[in-house]
Amino acid sequence: MRYKKTITLSILLATVVILSAFMPKQQQERKATNLKVLPKDISHEELGKIMDGWKVALGVKCNFCHAAKKDDPKRLDFASDEKPEKEITRNMVRMTAKINSKYFHIKDKKDGKAMLAVSCITCHNGKEHPEAN
Repeated sequence: MRYKKTITLSILLATVVILSAFMPKQQQERKATNLKVLPKDISHEELGKIMDGWKVALGVKCNFCHAAKKDDPKRLDFASDEKPEKEITRNMVRMTAKINSKYFHIKDKKDGKAMLAVSCITCHNGKEHPEAN
């Protein structure tokens, strides 16, 4: 009788362990570090959208501003300030924000949010460095 209880409990325990392996894992929200211009509480999704916009505006890839990791050169160290382009980008973002807040007060008719009149693509037009006219 005791033998049957042990086997039954073992089977139940094994079933629970096996089923727990298939349970969806809760993913922790990835938080960006070393943000100096963008909001510190920005979501990973929103940060990705902003970065994608900047890549399109300048016609570049992530490694234009972000340095490779020291221990794995195939991956990027997004928090690193090693590349000067990253600080230039921060200064450009500050500049466009100042221009937009000082000279443009355009609101989106749908949701009333402020729209950007000047952005990276205004001058860069898909090029790393804007053309001088």
